[in-house]
Amino acid sequence: MQACFLKFYVAESRRYQHKIVYEWLLEEAHTFGLQGGSAVRPIAGFGRDGRLREARFFKLAGDLPVEVGFVVSAQEADAFIAHIAAQGLNLFYLRVPVESGFTNGQA
Repeated sequence: MQACFLKFYVAESRRYQHKIVYEWLLEEAHTFGLQGGSAVRPIAGFGRDGRLREARFFKLAGDLPVEVGFVVSAQEADAFIAHIAAQGLNLFYLRVPVESGFTNGQA
């Protein structure tokens, strides 16, 4: 099946509507009808500011980027991105074409 991998990067401690953004994104995606998603916290990373953040440094705890990803159709990606923008959120995302399926050929 042709699909796309839609991934958002958000700061671990960033909040929107009194919720952590990665949790809000997952809940919003579920309500929106997307079939699944996951949030992954890396052990280290850096952003536009070039500052290295690592999970082991106490002073930077809660400041790591969290990756929130979904495998969706192109139409679902368009609609979900537009929905997030309409909420007033400005989030960085990646959208990459992928082929997806199941190893036994059945869903």
